[in-house]
Amino acid sequence: MANTETPVPFSQLERKWQKRWEETGLFRASEIPSSSKKFYCLVMFPYPSGKAHMGHLRNYTIGDVLSRYRKMTGYEVLQPIGWDAFGLPAENAAIKNKVEPETWTRQNIAAMRSSFKSWGIGYDWSREIATCDPDYYRWNQWFFIQFYKKGLAYRKKSPVNFCPGCQTVLANEQVTPQQTCWRCDSQVVFKDLEQWFIKITAYSEGLLQDHAHLAQGWPEQVLTMQKNWIGRSEGAEIEFDIADSEPLTAAAPEGKKPSLTVFTTRPDTLYGATFLVLAPEHPLAVSIAVPEKKAEVENFIRDSRRLTPLQRRTEAAGGSKKGVFTGFYAIHPLTSEKIPIWISNYVLMEYGTGAIMAVPAHDQRDFDFAKMHHLPIRQVIGKAGAPPQELREAFEEPGILMNSGNFDGHSSENAKHKIVQHLEKIEKAKPVIRYRLKDWLISRQRAWGTPIPMVTCESCGLQPVSEKDLPILLPKGAQYTGQGESPLKKVVEFVRTTCPRCGGTAERETDTMDTFVDSSWYYARYLDPHNAEKPFSFEKAQAWLPVDQYIGGIEHACGHLIYSRFFHKAMKDLNLAKGPEPFARLLSQGMVTLGGSAMSKSKGNVVDPKEIIDQYGADTARLFILFAAPPEQSLEWSEEGVEGAWRFLNRVWRLMEQILNNSPQESSHSRDLLCKLHQAIQEISRDMTRFGFNTAIAELHKLVNTLYAYPSLGDATSRQTLRSLTLLLAPFAPHLAEEIWEKLENRRSVFLETWPTPDPQYLVQEEIEMAVQINGKVRTHIKIPAAASEEEVQKKVLALEKVRDWASGHPIRKVVVVPHRLVNVVTGNSKGSEQ
Repeated sequence: MANTETPVPFSQLERKWQKRWEETGLFRASEIPSSSKKFYCLVMFPYPSGKAHMGHLRNYTIGDVLSRYRKMTGYEVLQPIGWDAFGLPAENAAIKNKVEPETWTRQNIAAMRSSFKSWGIGYDWSREIATCDPDYYRWNQWFFIQFYKKGLAYRKKSPVNFCPGCQTVLANEQVTPQQTCWRCDSQVVFKDLEQWFIKITAYSEGLLQDHAHLAQGWPEQVLTMQKNWIGRSEGAEIEFDIADSEPLTAAAPEGKKPSLTVFTTRPDTLYGATFLVLAPEHPLAVSIAVPEKKAEVENFIRDSRRLTPLQRRTEAAGGSKKGVFTGFYAIHPLTSEKIPIWISNYVLMEYGTGAIMAVPAHDQRDFDFAKMHHLPIRQVIGKAGAPPQELREAFEEPGILMNSGNFDGHSSENAKHKIVQHLEKIEKAKPVIRYRLKDWLISRQRAWGTPIPMVTCESCGLQPVSEKDLPILLPKGAQYTGQGESPLKKVVEFVRTTCPRCGGTAERETDTMDTFVDSSWYYARYLDPHNAEKPFSFEKAQAWLPVDQYIGGIEHACGHLIYSRFFHKAMKDLNLAKGPEPFARLLSQGMVTLGGSAMSKSKGNVVDPKEIIDQYGADTARLFILFAAPPEQSLEWSEEGVEGAWRFLNRVWRLMEQILNNSPQESSHSRDLLCKLHQAIQEISRDMTRFGFNTAIAELHKLVNTLYAYPSLGDATSRQTLRSLTLLLAPFAPHLAEEIWEKLENRRSVFLETWPTPDPQYLVQEEIEMAVQINGKVRTHIKIPAAASEEEVQKKVLALEKVRDWASGHPIRKVVVVPHRLVNVVTGNSKGSEQ
């Protein structure tokens, strides 16, 4: 990009003002705001990967613009920053580069901190946190212990990705699309391990119901995604006895026949159930096979469990609904008919009980499976008055029952309740509400994370560590090889410990916590980051929460955002916080793309923010990235756009020089300039409250153009306009604005000044410009007194020479006036050819 103009000394100005802001503590927030007029702005905190990228620049600039604007409108502002510092990439770097994860992480934090400061983001750096600091993760451990005491943390067996070659557990990210190990290419299998869970399902209903508090501040798309993820379903659990089940008696509770419980939202279709299907992970899946089927069933289960649930859903959706008959039958609770029990890849343990009653006539998945495996299809619901007929696809609509015994003729909705009531009387069903949401698996078989504060004692069993012994520190010197068990298991001095209950020999838990635990409550730690007595002060939380504006990608809709909402509700129950929700408003920003694709190192299409800032300055980068697209949309990187932003800021600089160096008489056009100024103030102020940064910057462009056309640059009116322009520009280009503000002989920061407000007297336009159309085509424009009546507008338009020329020889059929916008003259030939 060639620069042909004498540039603003951006680098010099930026260093000057960043140093000044730091020395004066300009952005340091008060411990407790002095009034209710507070603004807590938070952008999802970054993982310290080493190099800050354009996505970071966009996200954190959006938050900074909002924070600076709110500060100028009289709010006490809190804008903190920290680092989501635990996680798998640091372990991978340790394996690859033979460097301690902590060393790698701390180096990356230093590099990214430097980048963020160079962008001029107005953070309160006194509140900086890193989740790998013991004084942070000790509170992860404290929360875990409280959850354990309340029954919200528990351990059970759950499948993990296991590489037989490396003899180690793999994260999902370490498994290739071909289901092989990323390191040794061995075929990855599922293996059951004892793992820790947080009982997030205890809050399922609250997570749904409290969406009402978020409806005005969160994107509807995010709430819909969460609603579907939580997946509330009203239905019934129905019990099917297992026929000829002597081999299974040992697995059943004493005195009770072996049975299968299914969950269904359509009990009205029960008479149409012609077989049952179990998920391969179902507890009875292996034992339920008859001897001659055992090998086939075991092979099918093993092959199915090599795939992730997502892979199985994808496979089944593609038409490959694989299955195996177990050789066992269930007894239909209403007809006493024997129906076969199958195992299939299209049923998952994630929802319901992991067993379904298959009703192929009224569920398309069951229909496809029945057709593929030649199983019976029995229609039990149809349209009123329509005779049964051979189905080419499942009839999934509600209707009238048929082939359903005493329930024939009932509507679907009515039959749901009647059938469940009948089953309740014979103790074969109960109405239930189920959720798709599953408990949160927090165990990670990795070392770079928060140690789970539990020990196993031979005498006392599982025990939480004593709270006075927190934090349980990560040991130094763990060997990261990527092979074998977790590195922590090999650190003898870490594993061996004493039981907090009896004082006997015990072993520590060597799993660490999911990093989503770190990010689920960090917004509250920012309020009291140095508190050594508790996670944070209740008084500070009450004063600053909820977060007024949260900013982060929509990809976190059903992970981090749900976990944070759960954590807030749990903290409220622990008397640590008030209010139902942690984040009042959410903005989900779009990606930064280049050539239509998201910037990615693997694609080789990354633009380094440092290169842009070194050449054009941080203000230029900020202005471009805010002007190029609305925050919610993807932003296409453009070198031409960057240079355009640079030229605009240079125009503002030269405008300042001209105004300060000239002293002309006051212009007769001063009122026109003031009208343009106050219209700009009104539009930009409105845009700032609705994230319309691109349109606000467009208004700044218009105002600068108006100033350049003003004939008396340097008079009192142009100086007044420059003063307001600088205030309006400040959130977007803070360094340049500070420098201009100082040159306007102001002694304190521009961000301690008051945001301008529009003066009503200058918003009343004396004259407006309207487009004049002939048969819908714009032919000219006309200036009209703003107070002119419609009749006066018509007279002035019809008197225009251009209108008379265009309409010559054709009768005027009508004149349509759109107030303050346009006038359309319709002539007699409007349906004919263009004039």
